Amino acid sequence: MNYVRTLLNGALLVTVGTGFTSVQADTGEDMLTVERIYADPSLTGPAPRSVKLSPDGQRATFLKGKEDEQERLDLWEYNLADKQSRMLVDSANLMPGEEKLSDEEKARRERMRLFAKGIINYYWGDDGETLLFPLGGDIFVYDLNKASEDATKQLTQTEAYETDVKLSPDGKSVSFIRDQDIFLVDIDTGKERQLTFDGEGTIKNGMAEFVAQEEMGRLTGYWWSPDSKKLAYLKVDESPVNVEKRYEINAEDFTVFEQRYPSTGTKNVTIKLGVLDLKSGETTWIDTGDEQDIYIPRVKWLRNSQQVSFQWQSRDQKTLKLMFADIETGKSHKVITETADTWINLTKDLYFLKGREAFVWTSERSGFRHIYLYDLKGNLINQLTSGDWVVNEVYGVDEESGLIYFDANKESPLQQDLYSVPVNGNGDIKKITEGEGVHTVSFSKNMELFVDYFSSVKQPPQVSLRRADGTLITWLEKNELNKEHPYYSYFQKAPQPEFGTIKAEDGQQMYYRLYKPTEMKKGKQYPVIVDVYGGPHAQRVQNVWGARNTYWHHMMADRGFVVFSLDNRGSWNRGKAFEDPIYRKLGEVEVKDQVKGVEFLKTLPFVDPERIGMFGWSYGGYMTIMSMFKKPDVFKVGVSVAPVTDWYLYDTHYTERYLAHPDENKEGYEASNVFPYLEGLKGDLMIIHGMADDNVLFTNSTKLFKALQDANKPFDMMNYPGSKHSIWGQKTRTHVFNTITDFFEENLK
Repeated sequence: MNYVRTLLNGALLVTVGTGFTSVQADTGEDMLTVERIYADPSLTGPAPRSVKLSPDGQRATFLKGKEDEQERLDLWEYNLADKQSRMLVDSANLMPGEEKLSDEEKARRERMRLFAKGIINYYWGDDGETLLFPLGGDIFVYDLNKASEDATKQLTQTEAYETDVKLSPDGKSVSFIRDQDIFLVDIDTGKERQLTFDGEGTIKNGMAEFVAQEEMGRLTGYWWSPDSKKLAYLKVDESPVNVEKRYEINAEDFTVFEQRYPSTGTKNVTIKLGVLDLKSGETTWIDTGDEQDIYIPRVKWLRNSQQVSFQWQSRDQKTLKLMFADIETGKSHKVITETADTWINLTKDLYFLKGREAFVWTSERSGFRHIYLYDLKGNLINQLTSGDWVVNEVYGVDEESGLIYFDANKESPLQQDLYSVPVNGNGDIKKITEGEGVHTVSFSKNMELFVDYFSSVKQPPQVSLRRADGTLITWLEKNELNKEHPYYSYFQKAPQPEFGTIKAEDGQQMYYRLYKPTEMKKGKQYPVIVDVYGGPHAQRVQNVWGARNTYWHHMMADRGFVVFSLDNRGSWNRGKAFEDPIYRKLGEVEVKDQVKGVEFLKTLPFVDPERIGMFGWSYGGYMTIMSMFKKPDVFKVGVSVAPVTDWYLYDTHYTERYLAHPDENKEGYEASNVFPYLEGLKGDLMIIHGMADDNVLFTNSTKLFKALQDANKPFDMMNYPGSKHSIWGQKTRTHVFNTITDFFEENLK
């Protein structure tokens, strides 16, 4: 897109067209390198992030970096009336230099896998005139009615770090967490008010506990009532949780953290749900039942602001209850109960209707996640979708048109599309988005418009604005793969992945993705890298741009490798029958399925059956080690990054979901750990870990280092001082993938 730049009232004015920013592609004939993969401009192109529609649907706002610093994000808007985009807030001008993050904020961002700088999030006020955003630990508001030089107002300026910033529904107040308590600030006057007062030490008010952030997808611990008069919040007491001494080893020093880490089988935090009346300052505590060893993964207000719902999950995660509570008395009652023989997957799919006493809910009770309509007493009105496919997410309900909007993989597990279905159950499911690939959307508040993120293996991410029926209004970023695109010269010679299926031993179909070497010679056989994740609640094989390590796959294909990925049983988005075989014993079915994948590869004439390697990160790192130990005659080279090696070291919510409590399944835990199979190692193994990892603790690797040394088993290792689980940072990631590349070049070629 060729932008015409002028300066207007301090804002950067951009004419939106159908081309691309004037970024010059690397037109050299050199092969793709790791250095280029992690350099600016991004090979993906300039797709904006966090696109949101204003409440009136007249503006689309988004975050975008500059060409020379794409990870430092600024706040932009696209105005539908004049069809122009402009920068609203330049984060570097507002806060020059490096942002200093608090330990709590660093942890939050690691849980979110969020590694950008500058403005990383923002919120619309319901008035459609105010934008709220945190930056550098302080809070700012932007008034769209004011001239740009006067539009930004700083609400807080403190030494402490404000986190989890929210705008009240009436747009008058901003809430946030500071020093483990909830605060409020009035936007007009700037007057600040503290709402809770006992947050210190092991007591945290309005904050999500570790497993809620890492395993439940809940990053907050408080919620505004629709009428802006009350706050529901969780009080977390971490005192029952064991203290683990964790060493964060940096380049020049180390820090000993006493982290409250709930290892499997040990005690969790205790939690209380309360409703705080902003007028009186008093909290009414909600009755969550006699059993205290529970999880509260979700909290949501009903539209009347007189009741609040919460989801009650048992410690073994086989029972999930939707509860309604009266905020005056604190009394609660059960509305729905979901049960499973294995575990229940959590979602955020709960929508209360405006025009009738009913709500939309999703469940996997049929074996696949589908949509159900209930009345407020918990009586089933109708099942609205069915079939051997998965509803991924419900986006909302347009009660004017009577339609529910959701995305699903109805046509293929490789795809994701937007669909609608009548809320009354009288009508067919309608597919709205077009094009084979993956669509992720975001609707306006009135459900009349949506932002569509679309990509496929042939199309880098595009962002468009559309009406609810799918009609195109405009492109926010068409991201055409033309000569000006950063990836164009590489894409011309890039191998296109092939997709297919392999049958597991129980007859279920497993999907794979295969990259052949860029230049193949007749009769020659090539080494294979199996890039694996293999764990639950993740899908790696999809028709999507930039699927895990895509550019590195391209680079390795350029270097003469076959690159193969297989979604084995236990992985996500295929229904519960596909997930459940891993229950109570990890690392068995998954390894068997990956071996099935290799058996398929060995039928291909261009594959060298004696040169099969594996690479994986996190659960994929665990899979790599298990495969190297259990099947040494199949996998000759392996690179394992940030692996779990001992499931006793991992957290309660994740580990007990799949392996149950250690007291109930000791045999399963022992069989799922890597150490019983260590003597099987024959090939070349490299282990990589961040030395400040607070998710998969570095102890997992050091324990394996010692065991391998005691067994006189040679191996390679590369550890990264100061790095957490994601081992992020441009220089660090470049080194990580150069190390991985060199290891395969030296040992598998």
